[in-house]
Amino acid sequence: MAELRLPKLPDRTPIKITISLSPALNRSLSEYAALYSEAYGEPEPVHELIPAMLANFLEADRAFMRRRRTGSS
Repeated sequence: MAELRLPKLPDRTPIKITISLSPALNRSLSEYAALYSEAYGEPEPVHELIPAMLANFLEADRAFMRRRRTGSS
């Protein structure tokens, strides 16, 4: 087998979860989606924005990323 520079890609099978939101949070997410549309000129449904928002939140959490790098639980 050839040794490729690109490693084997990780599992990319989406995982579907269901959550319940408060009415206030739902309104805030809808407002955010409207603002996103204004900023970028393209509408995106809330359910498409949530995964990116969660990923951005986790990447910005320094304590979480530090713990993740060290492998501590």
